[in-house]
Amino acid sequence: MKNTSGKRHQVVVVGAGFGGLDIVNGLEGAGVDITIIDRRNYHLFQPLLYQVAGASLATSEIAWPIRHLFRNRQDVHTLMAEVQGVDTKARQVFIENGSSVGYDTLVLATGATHAYFGHDEWEPYAPGLKTLEDAATIRGKILSAFEEAECSNDPVARTALQTFVIIGGGPTGVELAGTIAELAKDTLAHDFRSIDPRATRVVLIEAGPRLLAVFPEKLSEYTRRALEKLGVEVALGAPVTECSSEGVVVAGKQLMAKTILWAAGVQASPAARWLSAESDRAGRVIVEPDLTVPGHPEIFVIGDTAASKMPDGTFVPGIAPAAKQQGQYVANLIKRRLKGKSSEEPFRYKHQGNLATIGRSLAVIHMGRVKLCGAIAWWIWKLAHIYFLIGVKNRMSVALSWVWNHSVGYRGSRLIMRPKNQSQQASEPIELNK
Repeated sequence: MKNTSGKRHQVVVVGAGFGGLDIVNGLEGAGVDITIIDRRNYHLFQPLLYQVAGASLATSEIAWPIRHLFRNRQDVHTLMAEVQGVDTKARQVFIENGSSVGYDTLVLATGATHAYFGHDEWEPYAPGLKTLEDAATIRGKILSAFEEAECSNDPVARTALQTFVIIGGGPTGVELAGTIAELAKDTLAHDFRSIDPRATRVVLIEAGPRLLAVFPEKLSEYTRRALEKLGVEVALGAPVTECSSEGVVVAGKQLMAKTILWAAGVQASPAARWLSAESDRAGRVIVEPDLTVPGHPEIFVIGDTAASKMPDGTFVPGIAPAAKQQGQYVANLIKRRLKGKSSEEPFRYKHQGNLATIGRSLAVIHMGRVKLCGAIAWWIWKLAHIYFLIGVKNRMSVALSWVWNHSVGYRGSRLIMRPKNQSQQASEPIELNK
């Protein structure tokens, strides 16, 4: 781990998500120089993306400029760039403009994107929710569907425009279904004259036997019943076999819908390809117990990009708390190595529980023996997410938005922005703000 060039130890962190930030924060005062490389200039609080998609929050409330976060850290250098590859022998990271960044220690925390199970041709019809751009696009698609229905005189077209299909019954799918149902039946209920938003169909499709498979069965059943009370149609036990501009095919039947949202699977970043490393079926790098790449103790892979096994043989889940724990572990391990100390114990993930929100005053929580649902779980979910937001201003802003939304059902982030020279029908909605 020693740098023989006479310079300070160079740490390159690719990805400014939860794990990446925890590594940078953990290395403060360690006497190293850190370069953060990310394709975007902001850190994103992904667990609240669905609230941007559902017009409850503005984009600025869940994203923070990376440079601002480390404005007082002279040891941190930030690059907004796309990584093209890694030369493990020369210890260089290549970025999109043809230049490279050298490292003594490399950490890849590059996350994951959508996976369509071999049907990538579905992506144009069924966008997923992983980035701020995804959330803005989905929000625009949802709001535009109501606007187009208002302009249409065709009852069949109106029905398709007011039908929203979400594929995948995990937390993201459940949260999207709940927020769209509430948007239609509460927020927009009295905003239109030619259509009735309350007649909107929201269909949640899960190929497995139940929703929220990582939760206990009782909480899964509670979630199904709660969604159905909101007006969501839950379809279990059959996968979608076709997606198109007309809708989906499930259980051999065509469901006409103009808005389809994907929440069914993820694929890791190209990190394994950059490193020529072994990966699993989801593209995750198979790492050693200390989160290093086999044969490269100077390279760590964490978060959704890593396939890290727990003692029981299962893999560490791809959730924010796991990425944060891995980031803290790697930061401590780097500091120990720099001091010439032996490596720590292998990484051990401490599961802190699962949380999912369904709708207003509706959520489920599973923490060990504790199983909660309803309003109490909803308030705990709110408080936990506010706690992990960055900065007092952002915590206050999100809290006030939630109080306002909860008390009057109003969602202010409902502007649809379109490219100037594109037609109403052909354009894709772009960034939206309050």
